[in-house]
Amino acid sequence: MNRPADAVSISALVAADPARAVPVLRARILREPRNAVAYRMLGRALRALGRDKEAIMAEGDAIRASAHDPDLVIIARALFAGDLPVAEAGLRQRLRAQPTDVAAIRMMAELAGRIGRYRDAEALLRRALELAPGFTAARANLAIALYRQNRFAEAVAVLDTVLAQGEAQAGDLNLRAAALGRIGDYAEARRIYADLTETFPDHARLWMSYGHILKTLGEQAQSVAAYRRAIAIEPGLGEVWWSLANLKTWQFSDADLAAMEAALEDETLSDDDRLHLHFALGKALDDRNVADLAFKHYETGNRVRREQLDFDPEVVREQVNAVIAAVTPTLLARIEGAGHPCPDPIFILGLPRAGSTLIEQILSSHSRVEGTMELPDIPAMAMREAQAYGSSAREWPEALAAMPPSRLAELGAEFIERTRIQRKTDKPFYTDKLPNNWAYAGFIAAILPNARIIDARRAPLDCCFSNFRQHFAKGQAFSYDLEHIGRYYAEYVRAMAHYDVIMPGRIHRVIHERLLDDPEAEVRALLAYLALDFEEGCLQFHRNDRAVRTASSEQVRRPLNRDGVDQWRPYDAWLGPLRRALGDLPETYATR
Repeated sequence: MNRPADAVSISALVAADPARAVPVLRARILREPRNAVAYRMLGRALRALGRDKEAIMAEGDAIRASAHDPDLVIIARALFAGDLPVAEAGLRQRLRAQPTDVAAIRMMAELAGRIGRYRDAEALLRRALELAPGFTAARANLAIALYRQNRFAEAVAVLDTVLAQGEAQAGDLNLRAAALGRIGDYAEARRIYADLTETFPDHARLWMSYGHILKTLGEQAQSVAAYRRAIAIEPGLGEVWWSLANLKTWQFSDADLAAMEAALEDETLSDDDRLHLHFALGKALDDRNVADLAFKHYETGNRVRREQLDFDPEVVREQVNAVIAAVTPTLLARIEGAGHPCPDPIFILGLPRAGSTLIEQILSSHSRVEGTMELPDIPAMAMREAQAYGSSAREWPEALAAMPPSRLAELGAEFIERTRIQRKTDKPFYTDKLPNNWAYAGFIAAILPNARIIDARRAPLDCCFSNFRQHFAKGQAFSYDLEHIGRYYAEYVRAMAHYDVIMPGRIHRVIHERLLDDPEAEVRALLAYLALDFEEGCLQFHRNDRAVRTASSEQVRRPLNRDGVDQWRPYDAWLGPLRRALGDLPETYATR
């Protein structure tokens, strides 16, 4: 049956008379038990007859038979070795000859995922499942592709199907817990991690993930215990040490300091483990007021991470130029009255480490506001529209300027629908505190004209140096170089100044230092902007036991304090590149 003409004739028989094809194919399989093509066609014939359970078995046999195919074995070895050009050439040749080979389709999807083409991976995996609905491994891979596209609710739904099929692996459960955490179902994620760590008690990364969820839920003692368990299993796992440092209110012991320094001596340590350890040691030495050694560790950790990324500050400058050129009074006049009228979202944006979590905690302590998390939807939607318009994901201002008003309403409705999964209460308003949304403020204003936008702004030296000391789980590529951070802050201020001119009063600015100096006055002004009555609970935000995902999770569970003010001062001698990039902003940031 591996001869093309033979395969075509049997395929025609399957299409014309599946009942007659079944015994023919079974006879062929008896003679050739590793004939994957015969198994695949048998599966198609059985499905055409409505014999789905038998079809699933045949499809599974086809996939298992493919594991013995010498051509696929060569391709699999190339994939494993990271030789993607060889793997791609082999897979293309294979799929030209056998376009319904689901094992090859799944491998092509894996290749697409390796190079970040998750939409292509998704399409391939859906094709594999169309051909072989019982292909559980492909279904689990589809969940990964969806997760990587920030489509967390869809990933959970796919994993639920895998669970229903009774074939879920530990990795599938781990992914399901991570996806549940991203849509705010922390209790279920906590339960899964508790079960997994009981089943796999020596898996350090599981204990670390468990610690992350416990931290989010405010269970700090249990979180620390989970991180400690991970360290005991794998002392060189740098991310766990950084996770402890990232509690912010946590302080390392001398024994911890020695253990981290010893871990760095291991020459086989990965770059990721190494950079996490440097950031954690920076925090440990910072707490001890040893600024020179702390800065060396911060500098080294940032350098390692910077070399892994491809960040060009000129791109941000060009993006702001594009906003200023495209988002104009003329455009705003043309689209006035367009967009979706829903007033529910409250966007809190600015730089990371600028106080946005504090603002969200204050607002979520109000009876009419639900705090969610940093939602990925606005950048995803803006970049998708930009790519549909042109060749670059950064061209959203041009795409926005060319949109018909009806499209703006569709996009606003899409955002409301996409974020519905994040709403767990019946409160009328909800927050999205993704800091990077400052780059898309014009997009937000156009598609959701009644949504409120809050600019969280912190003194630049404190804010920028706090970013330099922070290792982010993903994104924020600007934050690993002092000059880059300063230029990024300056471009953010330039963009917000433009919005202040073209849509005055549309964005409410909260200056972090003013909030610290006179919290009641600032909270009252903030609530007035939102057309909400003042509630005393907003000043008692630290008593709010809601889950908090960000690096400030422990800080916002304490009363308002000035611990973060002027933390840059002991490091002033090394901040020349930052100061030069900021120019006069340290003096003028609150009035620009």
